[in-house]
Order: sequence, then structure tokens, then C-alpha cells
Amino acid sequence: MFFCVRCCLTAVLVIYCLFLGCDSALALTVDDVPLLSELENGRVLRVLDDAEVLSSATETTATKELEQLASDKDIQVRILTVKRIEFGQPAQEFVDQVFDKWFPTPEAKLNQALILVAVEDHRTAIARGEAVPSVIADAILQSTVSTNMLYPVQKANYNQAVLDGTDRLVAVAYGNPDPGEPVIAQESAETRNYAKAEETDANSSTLIVIVLLFLATIIPMVTYYWLQNQS
Repeated sequence: MFFCVRCCLTAVLVIYCLFLGCDSALALTVDDVPLLSELENGRVLRVLDDAEVLSSATETTATKELEQLASDKDIQVRILTVKRIEFGQPAQEFVDQVFDKWFPTPEAKLNQALILVAVEDHRTAIARGEAVPSVIADAILQSTVSTNMLYPVQKANYNQAVLDGTDRLVAVAYGNPDPGEPVIAQESAETRNYAKAEETDANSSTLIVIVLLFLATIIPMVTYYWLQNQS
């Protein structure tokens, strides 16, 4: 009897891991990110779309603008998209780690900037070298990443995020008027009749946990009574 109960509990735990533990298995760590020299392989890549969410037109447009920026202002901006990073790790910490891995010395970092877009996490962040704020102020860098890029990312509009972010950075770098942050219409909690992505994810996770707890309780009981009837 106890063997059967243990088997049932083991099966429940396996199901639990499959549903809730798979996210961490698919999450990216800094060790999973190759060196920049390996990724570029002799080329200079401005957009590294590891998440494969950008169109070729977006990559071409953003690359052209960032190449021109590098040529005219000597500011080397790269955009990295990933599917997700480890749960609980701040996006800023992750991009800082990748930045350190790709540019290990202050001299190597000096005129570099790396923008992270974690698509399934709906997060963005930026790391930059000491020379970058002399061309694009830190306030603009942070505002661009946390509004112009983050808002579209939260709606899965990744192409818009990259293009809007690139356009604003380039405009400011060339001394043109700052396009500013996007204007976001405030949602009314009373009129909204749909669930946000994070609410849907939370509800799904809660339902899975409830089902698994129910199975963990009912299966041993059913097994016990079945064995009692057999004896």
C-alpha cells in the first residue's frame, strides 16, 4: 500500500515540475550567452535577435541607424533580445553581467552600450560605458529603455520597441529635438473587460497548484480505500 501511495505522490510531483519547473529550465543565464566575438564571427552585429521576434526589415533599419551612429559619434550600441532570464533575477543585473562578459575591461566598455529585451519576461534594461552619456544623457538612455521600448514590449510589439528606441536615441545623439516618452492612455479598472498577461499567468499558475494539491490529496486516499477493499 505504501509503495502505491509513494508512486502516486511521485507522479504528482513530476506533473508539478513539468508545469511549474519548466520555466527555470528554459531561462537564460549569463553562462548561456556566447562571447560577442563568437556571435559576430568577424562581423559587427548591432541587433542580436536571439529570441527571434524581429522582422528582417526591423533588423535592417535599426542596424543602419546604429551603424551611422557608431560612425559619426563613436557610440557602439547593440540590442540583444532573449526569450527569458531566470525568475527573480533583475533585468539590470543580467544585462550588466552580459556587458561584463562581452567587454571585460573599462577600456573595452568605454563607448559601448547594450540594450536587453527579455520578451517573455516583458523586461528591458541597458548597460553602458563611461563615454556614452557624453553623447546621450543617462536620463535619456534610461527613459528610452524603460518607456519607448518597455511599453511596446509589454504588448509583444517587439519591432515597434526596437524601432522606437533606436529612433529616439539617434535623434538625441544628433542634437535633434527629443521625441520624448510615448503617451500612454490610462486604463480604467472599471471599464477593462480583459485580463492582462500577468494576471492570466498568475491565474493559470494558481489553478495548476490547486489541481495538483487536489490530486496529491485524493489519489493516496483512493488508493488506500481500494487496497482496503481488496484485502
